Amino acid sequence: MKRRRFVKTGLTLGAAALVRPGGAGGAGPSGPDGRADGRVDLVIRGGTVVDGTGAAAREADVAISGGRITAVGRVDAAGADVIDARGLAVTPGFIDIHSHADLALLVDPTAPSRIHQGVTLEVVGQDGSSVGPWTPQAARETRERYRRDFGVDLDFDDLGGFFAAVDRVRPAVNVASMVGHGTLRAYVVGLDDRPASRAELDRMRGLVSHAVEQGAVGLSSGLEYTPGSFAPTDELVHLAGALSGTGYPYASHMRNEDDRLLAAVEEALHVGRMAGVPVQISHLKAQGRRNWWKADAVLRAVEDAVADGLDVRFDRYPYVAYATGLSNLFPTWARARGTGAFMARLDDPSARARMEEAVRAKVALLGSWDAVQISSAPPGEFAWLQGRRLGEAAREAGVEPFELTVRVMRAARGQVGMIGFGMSEENTARILAHPLGMLCSDGGAYAPEGPLHRGRPHPRAYGSFPRFFARYVRERGDLSLEDAVHKVTGAPAG
Repeated sequence: MKRRRFVKTGLTLGAAALVRPGGAGGAGPSGPDGRADGRVDLVIRGGTVVDGTGAAAREADVAISGGRITAVGRVDAAGADVIDARGLAVTPGFIDIHSHADLALLVDPTAPSRIHQGVTLEVVGQDGSSVGPWTPQAARETRERYRRDFGVDLDFDDLGGFFAAVDRVRPAVNVASMVGHGTLRAYVVGLDDRPASRAELDRMRGLVSHAVEQGAVGLSSGLEYTPGSFAPTDELVHLAGALSGTGYPYASHMRNEDDRLLAAVEEALHVGRMAGVPVQISHLKAQGRRNWWKADAVLRAVEDAVADGLDVRFDRYPYVAYATGLSNLFPTWARARGTGAFMARLDDPSARARMEEAVRAKVALLGSWDAVQISSAPPGEFAWLQGRRLGEAAREAGVEPFELTVRVMRAARGQVGMIGFGMSEENTARILAHPLGMLCSDGGAYAPEGPLHRGRPHPRAYGSFPRFFARYVRERGDLSLEDAVHKVTGAPAG
């Protein structure tokens, strides 16, 4: 069974004006039957077809019947609607293999920030966080927030209910979801920094199997986030083992992406080997200038693992800045046991001093506080921080950057977004162009107006796929159009 069979049904056809290529004509393979009467509903005429297999682009027509592609080649279909695609590229719909659209698709099913990029399939439930199974408290808090902020009622607490809700609203994109290890750990073990008992391990593994029965397509981990960060490697192996034989992957936001990157990669590979499952390394990067050299070492480690028979792939967004919560600058022990405990530690002088040391070390990896940009800030006193660099803002406010960080974290109870500028352009290009790499957005769903018009999100939410083709195909020439289309269609699908 192929590791990514879960996305095969998401390969619907999309047309995009990515480039204006030339190409030779020729007949192509027929797709599955559409209408029983053989009638063609739509013909995309004369475009340059880049089919996602990596094969050379060619000029062809595409026939669609009953929502299915029925022919690629020279099509004569009297009475069909026609889209003139001459001078344009015609490709399968794009797959975002690592998306955070999740519940936002229920808020605005039109998904403008996704569909305008050519994305037709979102793989959500990433970084250890999925839509359930929620604890009663998590379910209550999430329902209250979505009702208050978006006017949306959530009547479910697990992935099965989420999938049913998606079916009801029929979003513009197809949706697949992983089940999140962090979500499972919060549900079974809680938010404490402690090992899971044998009974708890078995219960979490059973929940992985149950999630797969409900439709989940793998297990994700977020090992820089609590409570997933509290799990030892053996716990990850035990849970991932529930996927053995399904073809579904273990996808990991690894335990570290900077100073301990090499060890984190080895841990992810170890989980795959011991559990007998494919591995997807999420948003692969070497963060911090002093770690940029590690990108080549990581790629060699992945190549060696593949040569030894392990199925490993990775994904990356096409930017040198990452996005996360500002709380991720703080050590995991500071965030243990949830928001209330975190806020209390900020008021403890001894704990705060330890936090400051760790935060300053994290910022030093980026170079300075000016490499930290606030992408979402609470309304009121600190709304002015949105879109500002912390170093610059602290100088303007006349306070130390760490002090300003603590103040805004208190005001927002930890819910502050940040963008960190810490990666190398050459490494980014090398990772994106690597044969084992795929493109992702690692972004949420937004809209230029309405309830999803909020904050100043990382541009990857709107621009990952256009930037990939514009910068790394057209401008830099790091890979061909055919290879690039393969990375966002055929590679994640098969």
